[in-house]
Amino acid sequence: MEYISAKTIVTRTKAPAQWFGIDYNMNIYKGCCHGCIYCDSRSECYGVDDFDKVRAKENALQIIRDDLRRKTRRGVVGTGAMSDPYNPFERELMLSRHALELCDAFGFGTAIATKSALLARDIDILQSIAEHSPVLLKITVTTADDELAAKIEPNVSRPTERFEMIGKLAETGLYTGILLMPVLPFIEDNIENIGEIVRRAGDAGARFIYPAFGMTLRGNQRAWYYHKLEELFPGEGLAAAYQKRYREYYECVSPKAKKLWEYFTQECESRKIVYRMEDIISQYKRPYKVTQMTLPF
Repeated sequence: MEYISAKTIVTRTKAPAQWFGIDYNMNIYKGCCHGCIYCDSRSECYGVDDFDKVRAKENALQIIRDDLRRKTRRGVVGTGAMSDPYNPFERELMLSRHALELCDAFGFGTAIATKSALLARDIDILQSIAEHSPVLLKITVTTADDELAAKIEPNVSRPTERFEMIGKLAETGLYTGILLMPVLPFIEDNIENIGEIVRRAGDAGARFIYPAFGMTLRGNQRAWYYHKLEELFPGEGLAAAYQKRYREYYECVSPKAKKLWEYFTQECESRKIVYRMEDIISQYKRPYKVTQMTLPF
């Protein structure tokens, strides 16, 4: 493992209400070896050289401890925005696990985004945090098909493993759901895929699914993605289809987005799965809101 220097790790978010009510961001690792062909974090604007190589931040736990100690306001610490906190190296290094222990000790909540079934290892700490602060577990699932996932997300837990983990997390009472994003145009944006994800999420006990029927593309990320499409789906003309429809657009919304949204919302509502940001935030934070009683005198 290569270590890189950092002055601070737990930083304040600019608009917590807009993204799952997260108050602070925490990225312990830099780069990711999951190999997802669509990853936006590969974009030049983030300045991550050699993105597929995972590096850890030097003295991360000491820095996180000092960062949390200095915070005057408790809140939810989010992790997984730029690099999956449960990459294969985490199994031995346990930096994410120990960081959660610090969040617990200092009275902070947590919101985790991951594609890795390794998250289930830390159920004990997550339950401890949930005794005093909000816990939000977001498991990314873009396809229910293990074979397709093996192509587009080669080095990560298969969807079947992720659904099994969602079941384990949900059984403990931890607030768990799915990030259904990105949904790759011409590959994953079909009723069969969306329906299967919603069905399996419901069977596993997922409380929410937050979707984006499309993806983002820019700069070197776009070039990489097109290269991988040609390599993984030879002769299907997918890269050409993207170039024709999206040109240099950053937001690449599925041409079926409206139809998928209508179908998706109906399926979620029939299973009592929430899917709007404000409802997700309200549900996972509600048990921790203190209501004061005004007594008549």
